[in-house]
Amino acid sequence: MGLIAMSERDLQRIEVLSKVIAGRMTLVSAAHVLELSTRQVRRLLERIETSGAASIRHKAIGRPSNNRISDGVRDYAMAIVRERYADFGPTLAAEKLAELDGLTVSRETLRQWMAEAGLWLSRKQRRTFHQPRLRREAYGELVQIDGSEHRWFEDRGDPCSLLVFIDDATGKLMQLRFVRSESAFSYFEALELYLKAHGAPVAFYSDRHSVFRVAKKDAKGGQGMTQFGRALSERRIRWSSRGGSGRWQD
Repeated sequence: MGLIAMSERDLQRIEVLSKVIAGRMTLVSAAHVLELSTRQVRRLLERIETSGAASIRHKAIGRPSNNRISDGVRDYAMAIVRERYADFGPTLAAEKLAELDGLTVSRETLRQWMAEAGLWLSRKQRRTFHQPRLRREAYGELVQIDGSEHRWFEDRGDPCSLLVFIDDATGKLMQLRFVRSESAFSYFEALELYLKAHGAPVAFYSDRHSVFRVAKKDAKGGQGMTQFGRALSERRIRWSSRGGSGRWQD
């Protein structure tokens, strides 16, 4: 027989009920100690007599909480927060998620998620003031590109990546595209679709993914640019990334 997990409350109930069965405690005293009605205590005693002490174990132990938010919802919410509300506090970010994105997450839950992701510090943790990157002023001046790999369709499909194009000035989602992986080919296809639908922005902004950034400092050829960077250069579109930047030259 395997081990049976029990909470401290269940163990206390078994101990008190055992005293009642042994005649060392009255039903009324047991109800008072356990903060239950005498009727509830009788039901527990009947359960022990019928199925043994293990039947006192709470049925929810070992099961996920009914109020638990799925990992997929959390990842999706945090992907939006990173792209659109990274400069917001948990309260305002939660309001925007509900108002603009249709995701209802409590302020305290979002505060915990943002703290774990390094997007929020408590007042005690704020030793120095960090000036965030200012948003651009004009629509179409800068478009952020990012990809997020996840099991977006749960068990209904293979893991894939979501490529996102976001206008920096307005926070508007310009394009969303599911692809098998964050490859140069996938970004090329997404870029062509974006340019056909919206035209060319002044610049693109990306993370330090190898599609956008040459990892080797001593790389020869290509003017220190990746294929994606050269494609933007040919279209006279500037690009920048965290930790590096590049731009077209006349």
